[in-house]
Amino acid sequence: MPIDLYGLVYSPPCRSVLLLAKAIGVHLNLKTVSPMNGEHMKPDFLKLNPQHVIPTIDDNGFILCESRPIMGYLASKYAKNDSLYPKDPKKRGMVDQMLYFDAGSLHENMIKCYYPVALHGAHSLNEEDVQAVEKSCELLNTYLENREFVAGDTLTIADFAIHTTICILLCFDFDIGRYDNVAAWYNRCKQLLDKFGFEDVHAPGTKMFTELYQANLGKSS
Repeated sequence: MPIDLYGLVYSPPCRSVLLLAKAIGVHLNLKTVSPMNGEHMKPDFLKLNPQHVIPTIDDNGFILCESRPIMGYLASKYAKNDSLYPKDPKKRGMVDQMLYFDAGSLHENMIKCYYPVALHGAHSLNEEDVQAVEKSCELLNTYLENREFVAGDTLTIADFAIHTTICILLCFDFDIGRYDNVAAWYNRCKQLLDKFGFEDVHAPGTKMFTELYQANLGKSS
C-alpha cells in the first residue's frame, strides 16, 4: 500500500522527502496541500495533523510530520541497508547533528533572509540576515573539511536535507563558490542524486523561487 504524502511540489522540505523516497525505491502518493491557498487549515487536514505543517505522511495509519523525522523513518524502515541513516549511535549522532544544524541554522537563516522577498512581497534584503546565511555557510564549509559528505564519508539523509537548502539558496543568486568545500560537496551530491531524479524533483520549485525572487527584488514599494 503506497504511503500518502501531504505536501506541495514547490516546498523544499517536501522535495527532500520526495527525492529520498526515489533513492530508496518507496512510492509516495502525493496529496497536494497548499499553505498558500489555506489548504493546511482545512478540517480534514487538521484532524490528520493538528500542527498543520507539510510534509506529513500517512503510512497505513501511522502519521508523521516534519521532513527530517520523515526521512529518518523512511530510511530506517524501507532502505535496503542503514547507510543513509546509520544504526551505529555515533554515526547516527553525526547525522542528527547535521539535520539539527540545517533546521536551526542554515535553513532557518535562509528562510528569514530570502523568503520575505520571494514569498511575502519585500523588495530588499536585510544585510544582517544575509550575514547570518553567510555565517551558516562558513560553518558548513568547516564541517565539510576533510569530509566527502556532511556527516562523514557516505551519503546520508542529512545530505538530502542540506543539499535542498543550498539548492534553494542558489535561486537567490547566492554564491556558494566562495566556500570551496561546500561547492565541491554540492556538485558531488548532485551527481549522485541525478540518477534518482534530482532535476525532476527540484525543477518546479527552483523555477518558482527564482522567478518570484527576481520579480520582487528591487521593486519600488
